[in-house]
Amino acid sequence: MNKDMKIVMFGAGAIGQSVGGWVAGAYDSIRFLDRGDVAANMKKKGITLFEQGKEKDRTNVAVRVIDDIAEARDADVIAICVKNFSLDAVSRMIRDTVGDGPVIIGMQNGQENQVILPKYFSKVIYCVIGYNAWFEEPGVVGYQKKGPLIFGTKNNELMDEMKEIAAVFNRGVETVVVDHLQDAVHSKLILNLTNSLTTLIGFGFREISDYSLFQKLLSNMLYEGVRVVKAAGFTECKIGGMPPWFLMKLSATLPQWLTRPLFKKNARKMVISSMAQDIIQRGGHDSELETINGYLVALSKKHGVAVPYNEAIYTMCVREFARPAFAPLDVKQVWEEVAAKLG
Repeated sequence: MNKDMKIVMFGAGAIGQSVGGWVAGAYDSIRFLDRGDVAANMKKKGITLFEQGKEKDRTNVAVRVIDDIAEARDADVIAICVKNFSLDAVSRMIRDTVGDGPVIIGMQNGQENQVILPKYFSKVIYCVIGYNAWFEEPGVVGYQKKGPLIFGTKNNELMDEMKEIAAVFNRGVETVVVDHLQDAVHSKLILNLTNSLTTLIGFGFREISDYSLFQKLLSNMLYEGVRVVKAAGFTECKIGGMPPWFLMKLSATLPQWLTRPLFKKNARKMVISSMAQDIIQRGGHDSELETINGYLVALSKKHGVAVPYNEAIYTMCVREFARPAFAPLDVKQVWEEVAAKLG
């Protein structure tokens, strides 16, 4: 690899801007590719980043922006930061214009990118994102905590390339190379399951009328996810400060009067999920529901693990997200429908 490797961040969403912004603050050979108002805003104002709870302590980074994928033909690394529902079209466009020269970094949730990216590229690194981020306004990104990023490949190939790229990323954000990619992917997927529930009930957009029911729903979704992932043969990969599996089990199985203080403490740290940003903030219909929740439900059937909470929430989300104008439901209404299916 070129020691002064040229990196392009394709897609300047909250993850693309936060990761790229951290790296750009310490590394010059990085460019951002997006279009329209997003690109214009980055050219004019750069990227502003702040940590949750430290809104007044903001960092602004001036960045180099390109408007056309043809300008990325000299890239050594292209980090694709779009969601899975856009990944196939974006990958085809990059391959048609840039070819198969660069190392590709897939920065998506779930494992669908492991199906899509190898159709177009021979050198693919997968990045598990160990934090949440959101837009406060165009060009201003908040984040729950800074990193970490986890690099891995399907068969532990490209180890030298991963270490070189990770060394560059580590200048701005903690980046770890692992030899157990699937464990990391599925450990993160468990946590992403609850994005569907928090979107369905409008967490961050409306008051939660009953925290007891919220805890019951969320805790059981997580514990079901743990049971499915373990049945599928994956082991826990501890990602940053995310809750470990044994706490997920305790939250679902112990009396709530014991676990409520810890649940409320963690709930206060929760931010608006990327799914809620897609469905509620932007009023869209495309989301990661199928590649996260749909995948988990299918995996549960394959391995014979009952997941009534996840099945019920998934079914409700499919129905509600398809409405012309989605409106979040009260958690009590969600519980009534889930309880009816639990029998």
